[in-house]
Amino acid sequence: MYKDNSLIPSEAVRLAALGLLAKRPRVYAELARDIRHFTARIVGPSLDLLGPSLELLKIEGLIEATGPQAPHDTQTVRLTKDGEAELQRLMNANLRGPMGEVNKLIVALKLHFLDLLTPEQRRQQLEMLMEVCDRELIRLNDLRDHHTDTDSAMLPWLDHEIEEVQGRREWFQKLWEAV
Repeated sequence: MYKDNSLIPSEAVRLAALGLLAKRPRVYAELARDIRHFTARIVGPSLDLLGPSLELLKIEGLIEATGPQAPHDTQTVRLTKDGEAELQRLMNANLRGPMGEVNKLIVALKLHFLDLLTPEQRRQQLEMLMEVCDRELIRLNDLRDHHTDTDSAMLPWLDHEIEEVQGRREWFQKLWEAV
């Protein structure tokens, strides 16, 4: 975790693994496949997201095998109490701005596992997501205000970016209101 309590890229993979197991126990190979699929569809292939192996989560006591011993990739694994606590820590981490690829992945994971939080924790996470949008809007509007070259293609692009962030913020607001 960074000093500002935001997740480093490899912790996004950790969040994905623990969140998926909080939903239900999974076969080890299925868990690895689901993590790769989800992360690759959000950010594409990324060396930053290789992260710790699932085996490390076992060593740390965050996940455990269930049932009789089976070949490694066919073992069913589940979350432990320590894993639940780590999931809560990761879910409550801050986001760094602006909205880059890794932050998009972390937002997608937080939204995917939002139902694992209490209503108050959900509202807090959604408030944080709205604040990230607010900071991004300030940054983009400041940049736009300093570039008045009407012949430049940058202004329409900035307008598009601003509109996209405003739409995202409104969407988070609606989710917050529904909690």
